[in-house]
Amino acid sequence: MRKTRIAAVFGYILFLFSTLPIPSLYAQTKPATAFTLKDGDRVVFLGSSIFENDFQYGYLELALTTRFADKGVTFRNLGWTGDNVWGEGRSTYTNPPTPYEHLMEDITKAQPTVVFLGYGGVEAQDGQAGLPHFKEGLNKLLDKIEALGAQAILLSTIPVVSSDTAQRIGQRNADLELYSKAISEVAAQRKKQFIDIYNPILNASKKDSIIENTVHLNELGYYHLATTLEKALGLDAAKASTAVSIANNKADVSNGRSLTPDKEGVLARFAVDNKYLPLPSPRSADWITDNARTVRISGLKKGYYALFSENDQVASASAKDWEKGVEIKQGPQFAKVAEIRNMILKKNELHFFQYRPLNQTYIIGFRRYEQGRHVKGLEEQNILIKWLEGQIILNSEPKEVVYELRKMD
Repeated sequence: MRKTRIAAVFGYILFLFSTLPIPSLYAQTKPATAFTLKDGDRVVFLGSSIFENDFQYGYLELALTTRFADKGVTFRNLGWTGDNVWGEGRSTYTNPPTPYEHLMEDITKAQPTVVFLGYGGVEAQDGQAGLPHFKEGLNKLLDKIEALGAQAILLSTIPVVSSDTAQRIGQRNADLELYSKAISEVAAQRKKQFIDIYNPILNASKKDSIIENTVHLNELGYYHLATTLEKALGLDAAKASTAVSIANNKADVSNGRSLTPDKEGVLARFAVDNKYLPLPSPRSADWITDNARTVRISGLKKGYYALFSENDQVASASAKDWEKGVEIKQGPQFAKVAEIRNMILKKNELHFFQYRPLNQTYIIGFRRYEQGRHVKGLEEQNILIKWLEGQIILNSEPKEVVYELRKMD
């Protein structure tokens, strides 16, 4: 059975080739300098299910990849459901290493330069009595990150959401806020950035269904989490706009570049530069588009008009609506970011199998004398991982998009 499961894994690898904000009880802290990433940085997401569950969606990595598209940044997701600051969720049949040693090894092997920490949700189950032990573990974890020369950014807990009164939601959230306050205090004492995600997620949950099974974010939830982190880090998420004025068969373009129409029936042809690729909308909420460009076109006669890019229609509206402004929610930039996201998901899946292999005890653990030969296969995954990382970096910079306006029959 073990051999069958191992073979399946390696076979797959080969084939792969209410709306008011709630006042925060704890202040967000800002770093001395603005958040930035540089060439060669390795960003690590370390925590419990808040990070592991994003393996399904890739929003957190995608957001930072697109915002720093001109940098050669790589990522490792070390999230582990049920984990705490003492690494107890990483317990396996392998001993040694102990769960804590396992956690320390995972961090060290990742070679981080920036670490996002997402702990406290599991520990909050211990309530007030567990705070001293939690703070001790959090400080030791920060000591380790500092010893590796990495920057640490601490996130608060997120709330639990349920209509089931048996869930004791009020008490559970009180404990989660208590631990968030403790995280903010440790961050302040050690001059680390602290980001409150508890209140933004709670507020968003009152408008949309973003939490499943009481405690886990769904795809829309991770979209909200990614945009919350962007804002907290001071990353520009302002929407771009382009104005086109048509008169005497000529188009004057603001925040874009006017081009000569090269096809019959084209009323205006223009090009725009995007600062970065947009985050794709969650499947459950296609009305959301991060940084959607608004195009306003004046001077059109009464009727309906369509905007095309690379011969594909990306928007259509009446002359009246074009003058008000139309959001562009599809086109080559959206196709490109979908490719990037797909590569991120594939790369993260490879990494997951590498650092958490099936039958871990028999491959890298104390019974590796039985199946230890498969370690080489795990190491060879680095070739695919590095290739995908290179493709992500090469393709994540936005390119100029050319649009053509045509009258609809």
